[in-house]
Amino acid sequence: MAAKKAQMMPTFAYEGVDRKGVKIKGELPARNMALAKVTLRKQGVTIKNIREKRKNILDGFMKKKVTTLDITIFTRQLATMMKAGVPLVQGFEIVAEGLENPAMREVVLGIKNEVEGGNTFAGALKKYPQYFDNLFCSLVESGEQSGALETMLDRVAVYKEKSELLKQKIKKAMKYPATVIVVAVIVTIILMVKVVPVFQDLFSSFGADLPAFTKMVVNMSNWMQEYWFILIIVIGIIIAAFLEAKKRSKKFRDFLDKMALKAPIFGDLVYKAIIARYSRTLATTFAAGVPLIDALESTAGATNNVIFEEAVMKIREDVATGQQLQFAMRVSNRFPSMAIQMVAIGEESGALDSMLDKVATHYENEVDNAVDGLTSMMEPLIMAILGILVGGLVVAMYLPIFQMGSVVG
Repeated sequence: MAAKKAQMMPTFAYEGVDRKGVKIKGELPARNMALAKVTLRKQGVTIKNIREKRKNILDGFMKKKVTTLDITIFTRQLATMMKAGVPLVQGFEIVAEGLENPAMREVVLGIKNEVEGGNTFAGALKKYPQYFDNLFCSLVESGEQSGALETMLDRVAVYKEKSELLKQKIKKAMKYPATVIVVAVIVTIILMVKVVPVFQDLFSSFGADLPAFTKMVVNMSNWMQEYWFILIIVIGIIIAAFLEAKKRSKKFRDFLDKMALKAPIFGDLVYKAIIARYSRTLATTFAAGVPLIDALESTAGATNNVIFEEAVMKIREDVATGQQLQFAMRVSNRFPSMAIQMVAIGEESGALDSMLDKVATHYENEVDNAVDGLTSMMEPLIMAILGILVGGLVVAMYLPIFQMGSVVG
């Protein structure tokens, strides 16, 4: 509810003069006009004109969404500001001015107003749960309580950067084949709807029976020309049903998670990415002083896979009963030997966070290499599929002409 109120907070456009007498103007989100004026006065602004911005009905559709990349950039910039000795509130102002996304700028200014109003940084972040998850808020809260917020923000920034980089690598692996398949489908549809009918008119003048393969392609072309709208509706229904099932059904999401690990080409890539996320999250939370049991609970959700989420929660139960992390991981049968051995060394040497960090780096590099290898492997495979699709249609169209040529010869 608090997040919803924060999102609905009105924005005030103001003009004024700063402490140096320089004319300034800008926008400020605040609960009301009075609070906006108080905030500006605190900033040393002498207000000349202030008014509430009217919301355009199209703003909701045109407004750019806040992405995880925006959150990552915000975290890194704020960590850099604090390391340079800039006060937290001033850091918010500087970061907000440099942000290109207006929606993210609004969020940062909203957090700034909360902190100025007496709220803690972690408390202000909790007003925006759709952007800052429990893990993020817990780490910031831990930094505030220990008096090492700038160090903690730096750790969070590294964590977010590594997570975002890993996500981009996975997207890169998926995007290339998906793009080529879409292009192949579009090219096939164009050939079937525009090119095949031209040849069909030519074939009708032959007066001879067409080869079976050509007949099949012509029939498909006729069907697509007549019932193309049905095809679009069916594809739309399938996509909508898939998205709705994924949104509403936990069983369906669990099924997708299981299939992702078993996928013949992408399964190994997904597995390595999960191990990297698990290690990176656990290393970050444990290094932040979060107890191992609580750190494992945060890590379970960060794996983004139900099989590993259940496995990590079982590991948490085992660790809570006094078992070592390495044994609990081994019993789960979900983690590679290399990761278990590194955790064992970390536990024995008292440098568990450092060892987990090394495991995360290793598997992030593995994901990077796997993506490059997958792209190289997929290129000839995709070209072969495209060749079969387009080449098959070309052969189907020219087959009657070849037959006619042999008859004449």
